[in-house]
Amino acid sequence: MPALVLVGAQWGDEGKGKATDLLGGSVDYVVRYQGGNNAGHTVVVGDQKYALHLLPSGILSPNCVPVIGNGVVIDPAVLLSELAGLQDRGVDTSKLLISGNAHLITPYHRTMDKVSERFLGKRKIGTTGRGIGPSYADKINRIGIRVQDLFDESILRQKVEAALNDKNQILVKLYNRRAMPAELVVEEYLGYADKLRPFVADTALLLNQALEDGKVVLMEGGQGTLLDVDHGTYPFVTSSNPTSGGACTGTGIGPTKIDRVIGILKAYTTRVGSGPFPTELFDEDGEALRRIGGERGVTTGRDRRCGWFDAPIARYATRINGLTDIFLTKLDVLTGWEQIPVCVAYDVDGTRVDEVPHSQSDFHHAKPIYEMLPGWSEDITKAQTFEDLPKNAQDYVKALEELSRCRISAIGVGPGRTETIQVHSLL
Repeated sequence: MPALVLVGAQWGDEGKGKATDLLGGSVDYVVRYQGGNNAGHTVVVGDQKYALHLLPSGILSPNCVPVIGNGVVIDPAVLLSELAGLQDRGVDTSKLLISGNAHLITPYHRTMDKVSERFLGKRKIGTTGRGIGPSYADKINRIGIRVQDLFDESILRQKVEAALNDKNQILVKLYNRRAMPAELVVEEYLGYADKLRPFVADTALLLNQALEDGKVVLMEGGQGTLLDVDHGTYPFVTSSNPTSGGACTGTGIGPTKIDRVIGILKAYTTRVGSGPFPTELFDEDGEALRRIGGERGVTTGRDRRCGWFDAPIARYATRINGLTDIFLTKLDVLTGWEQIPVCVAYDVDGTRVDEVPHSQSDFHHAKPIYEMLPGWSEDITKAQTFEDLPKNAQDYVKALEELSRCRISAIGVGPGRTETIQVHSLL
């Protein structure tokens, strides 16, 4: 049976939670494979809205096992708070599995994140300040703390003390902050051990066994392609790999077991944080997209930067991720425009460039080249089939499919779980 990967095909916030939730009733496991509580999904079920930060969207599907894979960095306090919030709303969270190899975010990671951003001033990256980058840095530097370390006090204490030997020097001497006592961190994190223990498992083994047993596994990334630390708009990126390749390293599932890679694209474009954004709007249209689309970060609460659809980015995401299908979201937001601009290429210092420039400098200087497509005024939120859409909306979707070089298999026409048109099966 298949392993599926769901990736953001822009800068994140494309509506992956809606797509995961839609598939959740048809799959057996939903696995979050990277990122931390700097990513968020909004899922609407009936008249209920759920904001998820660390938990996979599949936790809202009663027959699905939600998994936090080894590639995720976990803030234990945030995770336990999120679980408690769902339990208070009657959601069963007992099936959750957490990889013992996942790394932990600590108080010193959060502190380092915030003070280093302030120190950068105008050159800041625009991080969420939640400690995700410093936690991944410790992972790569082999001084990170993993979930399994909570269950061995001696190892936990050694690792915290070793990490703070260096970090306290930096905090005190460079940033003029107080040193952080290792004992306080150890004491706090030992307190999480018994609360997390029931969820911890060898998730890589269990997921591979599930595939061998004919189960369907959906791997869910946070953020998006253009925030990938290797393939995104570096350095204005996250600290992990949200692209499809990250699904393998972040879960322990090999690439030969992946059957589908589904990219989530908004019918326009948004991003949060600093960095280049060729189609960004600073006018009434940008404000209208932000207002109608409810473009505010689930985790950060920050207004998202908004712009028109960017076809070179869509083609780039198709290529980098090996997309087999696109789930187009928020088509309904574009209702009411007489004409809708679509960026088909860039002007870089007087030269037309049809693909995302390899050079960071060129991408910063890229100006969008637009083609105008006719808009529509009809309400599309009740559309059940592609043919129910107004002709101009159909033509818009067809144009985006051709420009993206990947078939569009599902279309979001509203925020609700049922407000989706299935053009082709995603399983």
